[in-house]
Amino acid sequence: MNIPSLSDIAVGTWVQGGPIELTDLIGSVVLIEVFQVNCPGCFLYSLPKSIDLHEKYHQQGLTVIGLATAFEDYDKNTLKNLQKLVTTGEVIGETYNALKRHGILSQDRLPWKIPYAVGMDRVAVETEPVTDTRVLSYAHSFLPEFEKFSDDQKQSVLQQIKHYLTQKTMKAETFECFALQGTPSCILFDRKGQLKDVSFGQIDYKQAMVEHFLAEK
Repeated sequence: MNIPSLSDIAVGTWVQGGPIELTDLIGSVVLIEVFQVNCPGCFLYSLPKSIDLHEKYHQQGLTVIGLATAFEDYDKNTLKNLQKLVTTGEVIGETYNALKRHGILSQDRLPWKIPYAVGMDRVAVETEPVTDTRVLSYAHSFLPEFEKFSDDQKQSVLQQIKHYLTQKTMKAETFECFALQGTPSCILFDRKGQLKDVSFGQIDYKQAMVEHFLAEK
């Protein structure tokens, strides 16, 4: 199985701080912060943490890039809504509802700006048919322990995957290339451009990881 590299980060459109040739970032530690515009957890937890890391370690060689993607809610997780977010601080959908509930918004706008480069994942119409082979391959990709499941568990999982793939009308290139499980996720590369970590929803250990790879020369 090929391990994806920095060059496999597929940015369809840069909306802030770009265009950037990602391979030019070799020599820096690179953190790709993957989020969806309609993802409350991204804005409550992960994006603020990534901004904190950017501010603490940018001068030491950390490059943070925000990558908006879309694996669901395709009518909300759009390039247009990402552009509104970056230029005006406008948030939408479940993100708006959650931030409003937490009293975070200021005049219905995000009170902070993303200070690093931001792009949109390359998203295209999904054309691959949903076959049994594809469903099974998907199960093996995301569930390494799949073959150890009971027959009933396997059938349940396969039905869920088939339902997901049937409603998946779009394909987000970076999201699928790195087999991300959802958002927020982060993808970390060392100074040599080698993939070192892919995580979903975890933010507590990011700082230690970043410090570790910044210390490597």
